[in-house]
Amino acid sequence: MRTSIAFFLLSAAIATSGLCSCSGASSTSSAGQDASADSVEAFVSPLHVSGTALLNAAGDTVVLTGPSLGWHSNWGRFYNAGTIKTLKEKWGANITRAAIGAHASGDCVNSFEADSANAVNLAMAAIDAAIANDMYIICDWHSHNNTLENAKKFFTVITEKYGDTPNILYEIWNEPLEIQWQEIKDYASEVIPVIRKNAPGAVVIVGTPKWDQDVDIAAESPVEADNLLYSLHYYAGTHKDWNREKADKALAAGLPLIVSECGSMDHTGDGPIDYESWKAWMDWADANKVSVLMWDIADKDETCSMIQSTASSDGSEWTEDYLKEWAKLARKTISERNAKHYPAQL
Repeated sequence: MRTSIAFFLLSAAIATSGLCSCSGASSTSSAGQDASADSVEAFVSPLHVSGTALLNAAGDTVVLTGPSLGWHSNWGRFYNAGTIKTLKEKWGANITRAAIGAHASGDCVNSFEADSANAVNLAMAAIDAAIANDMYIICDWHSHNNTLENAKKFFTVITEKYGDTPNILYEIWNEPLEIQWQEIKDYASEVIPVIRKNAPGAVVIVGTPKWDQDVDIAAESPVEADNLLYSLHYYAGTHKDWNREKADKALAAGLPLIVSECGSMDHTGDGPIDYESWKAWMDWADANKVSVLMWDIADKDETCSMIQSTASSDGSEWTEDYLKEWAKLARKTISERNAKHYPAQL
């Protein structure tokens, strides 16, 4: 019963998508095209993957850096135009990530599984805001488990609205846990065609085993499809040289990587910031021209949640007092990286 109701709600979300957009972008399937047409010199260009590099339509290497939004189920209040515009204009970000919680996990309970319409509406609100602000955005199916059927429903609805809008990258499985690589490959072989039916040119991000750490195992037998990136996640207080060695091995084997989530603290998301390890990771990412997204725009009482709980939902109203230590380090890193790679954008 829950599955059939969820699918109905997904359809309803499409019908009412004009209500969920906070950006003022068109609510039709040409939303991305309409928004891009307003820019004299748009930054966003269709992306593709060649070798281990992410390239734009001109064939230039693209290195993207920005913060990820937190789980939509608990921190959906930040999925709005004011916050995403602030990430672009005040933090220097050229990408963000909508983390759409697929299922309950710990204290994250209002998932797609429980309320599919809310999940779709918030995903679209974030996507429309990114389009309006000439940014890229990862539409992330934020799952730890194999939730194949719901993933296919979600990506069908999103791609039916946005088609090949160049702003969007699709992350099909956030962090597979203790799951064999073959199962992840089998999952990808079913979800990727769902996305490519409506968005044939889209870049798709494939998760890797053990919380996106075992990229070297994925490199031994990659998914047979074009325009794929593979996710590498790390938390600098826990993941150090040994994890970079896995990443180096994957890159040497030709596997294209993206850091779709990371932090400067322990893997729990808490604990002190490890500045030395964080710098080592950023040096590695710069040397290999790997895009990086930092976790997360949320207000939980933990180190990795960047925003104070007293802050406005609208990022345009944030002052320095509302930003935690990690937010300020992330903002500095984002601004410096994107100034290095895209100085004209800042």
